[in-house]
Order: sequence, then structure tokens, then C-alpha cells
Amino acid sequence: MSYLEAKEKYAKIGVDTDKAIKTLKNVPISLHCWQGDDVIGFDQKGALSGGIQTTGNYLGRARTPDELMADIDKVISLVPGKMKLNLHAAMQFLTRANLPNRNVLGPKHFAKWVQFAKERNMGIDFNPTFFSHPMVKDNLTLSSPDENVRAFWVEHGKRCLKIAEYFANETNTPCIMNIWIPDGYKDIPADRLAPRARFKKSLDEILSVPYDKNKVYVTLESKVFGIGLESYTVGSAEFCMNYVANNSITPLMDNGHYHPTELVSDKISSMLLFNEKLALHITRGVRWDSDHVVIFDDETKEIAKEIVRTNALNRVFIATDYFDASINRISAWVTGIRSVEKALLYALLEPSDTMKELQNKADFTSLMVMHEKLKTMPFGDVWEEYLEKTNTPADYLTEAKNMKKKYWRIDNERHFNSTVRQGNVQTQQQICTVLVGMSETEATSATCLMKTRLQSIST
Repeated sequence: MSYLEAKEKYAKIGVDTDKAIKTLKNVPISLHCWQGDDVIGFDQKGALSGGIQTTGNYLGRARTPDELMADIDKVISLVPGKMKLNLHAAMQFLTRANLPNRNVLGPKHFAKWVQFAKERNMGIDFNPTFFSHPMVKDNLTLSSPDENVRAFWVEHGKRCLKIAEYFANETNTPCIMNIWIPDGYKDIPADRLAPRARFKKSLDEILSVPYDKNKVYVTLESKVFGIGLESYTVGSAEFCMNYVANNSITPLMDNGHYHPTELVSDKISSMLLFNEKLALHITRGVRWDSDHVVIFDDETKEIAKEIVRTNALNRVFIATDYFDASINRISAWVTGIRSVEKALLYALLEPSDTMKELQNKADFTSLMVMHEKLKTMPFGDVWEEYLEKTNTPADYLTEAKNMKKKYWRIDNERHFNSTVRQGNVQTQQQICTVLVGMSETEATSATCLMKTRLQSIST
């Protein structure tokens, strides 16, 4: 079916497809940069910690801000619509020999990110990084009983608040600054109150810093548990909801941060009744907060429907949040962001006013029939038209896989030598698969040697 035919079919149920496409083009999606670096950042040499785990060792992780910027540029070229950058404080732009600690960060350490965003007409969202650092003591940061630990992280939060204001001023776009901490206990605690009281006091201290509330929206994110923090999380949903309500900041809901039977899509309407703004991290949890790549699944569609049905596109801040190191990272990024946009378009193509009227009349038979009818409407043709109108290629897999990274060659050689010693043929094959897109001219002597070694191993 052509787009014109699809347009006509939707018009029969009262939906203007051109209007839906135009609306979607102007909905900003905050692109989470941590898919590219596996949430590791660039200011620490230690392992990822704080109840977070990235699985997989697919080649191509960005190891420097420059490498991450190149990846983001590729992603931008493969996704339609309006994007924002979503950075972590650990993504500061300095060499390891000259790295400031997180309690002395300032705007100057992110100046290149601002330049990058301004050149691409993008706003920037921001996250203090309360994990993967020596000052995380006994899995605690802002809730630690150690005053020195708490003071360190409070200062980090204060400085991030000023960095967020700097982003907003420089890009002329409000900055969402999200606070999430990994604090909690692996086993059953004896005192649940005291850590939360300390967390509340620390947040109060951070928010005591003067900032322009029209330019910076501070959000607070809850979580059920993390790896090694299974029994108790300081920043629970109840804590965060109450703190937000009593301090006039914005709630942030991550749909992987609740119990498996809880649906964020069901919570959105309630939250919008009592909050001027709402922030979302859209992910895909598989049995727990596993941060799988977002796909065009039922919950993603339901989240989008709730935003559109409540006429809240200008009140809800949408960001993606997932990281998969087991597959091509560019493809992971693009797949997830496109899935969110697909869900929004799907929602915009609902005759929501008609469906609300049917509900008010208690005509649930007709409402059910309409729900089912929408499932077989030619949504795909409208999506293809959206891609065409935004000059976005329909096929992104080839582009993602063929992105050649010079730094892969170094990693490949190092990784290959290791796998030769370990006898890991599967990983060796994966490395050589990555090299397929390189010509012999581009290939270094090292990569050619790798191919030779693999051949000898195979025989």
C-alpha cells in the first residue's frame, strides 16, 4: 500500500496522518550516551559498579569522548526527528593524565560537549555520576553514614547543578538534570530509616544551590534494586515520590525500575495530575532492570499512547536508557530510539477523541472493535513516509555494521592475541566478522596477521 492509500484509510477513522508526522518531527528524544561507552565513562580505570552490569564484549566500545562523539554522529544520521544529548558526569572531556575528581567538576570540563551540541542544534540533559568511583563506600554515596563520603557526593551534586545550568544557557534549551543513586544493601538491613534520612538531608543540601528553575529541571529517579543491592534500596519509589512532591522538583520514572507486575504506562496519568512535568527513561526490562534495547513492544506503545492521550507531549521529557554490549552498539542505539518514535507515531495515529467518547458513552463493544481495527491499519506506510520526510534511510543495519573505527584495529589485535591464548574460536570469528567491511588497503599488517592466525587455527 502507498502512503496516499494509507492516508486515505486513516482519514476514514478521523486521523490526519500528515499532522501526526508533523507533530512527531518536533518531539525531542534525549539520546542516552552511555550505550556507546557501556556506562563506564572516561574518568575511572576501575570496573563498573553501583548495582549496574553490562553484559557482552562486542567490539567497538567508545573509550574516549572523541570516539563517543563519532558514534553519536552516526546515530544522529540514522534516526529521524529531534534529538537531545543525555550525558553523564563521567563523560568529561579531558585526558586521563589531567582528570579532575568529581567533586571539583565545572563547566569548563564539558565545553567541548557544548560545542558539539551547538553545532548540531541539540540541547543537553545531564546526570551526576554516583557510581563506579572509589568514594562509593559500602555501596553508599549520599546516604552514607561516613560524613566525608556524603560531603564528597553532595559537592558533586552541587557542581553538576551548575554544569546543567551552563548547558541550558549555552544551548538555549532547558536541561533535565537527573539524580539517581545506587545506594542500598545486599541483605536485610537493621535500619531502613536512617539511610533515607541521610539521603533526604544530602538532597536538601544539593538543592540549596541557587539555580534557574526555568532552565534546569531537577528530576529524581527511584529504583527497586540493583545487583548486589537486592534487599534494600534507599531511593525507593515511595521515597522519591514524596521528596519530589515536597520539594517542587520533577519525578522521573524508568520503566525498568519497578516490580515486574507494575506498568509505568498505568502510572503516567496519575503522575500528570499532580505534577507539572514528568520525565521518563524508556528501557526494556527482561524479568528485572536488565536495560535491554527498546523494541516496538506493547509497553513501549502503551507509554506513548498515554503521553498522547493525555495531551502531554509538551509536559513529558522522553529519554532512552539501555545498554547492550553483546551486539553492534550503533544498531542498538538506533533500534531503540526508532522504536520509541514508532510508538509515538502509532499513538498519534489513534482517533483518541472518538475512543474517549465511546468510553464515556459506555459503548465498550465499539471501543474494543476500534482497538482491534487499529492493529491492522497501515501504520508501516506512514512510518516510511516519516522517514522519507526526515531524509532518514530505512535501512540502518548496513550503515551501522559498516561504520569503520580506526581504534577497532588496536582492540582487535589485542583482543585476538588474548583469544588465541585462550582458544576462544567464537570470539576470534566475531573479530574477523567486524573486519569484513574493511578493504585490504585499509587493513593494517596487524589485522592481516589476525586473519592468517585465524586460518591456521581453523585448519
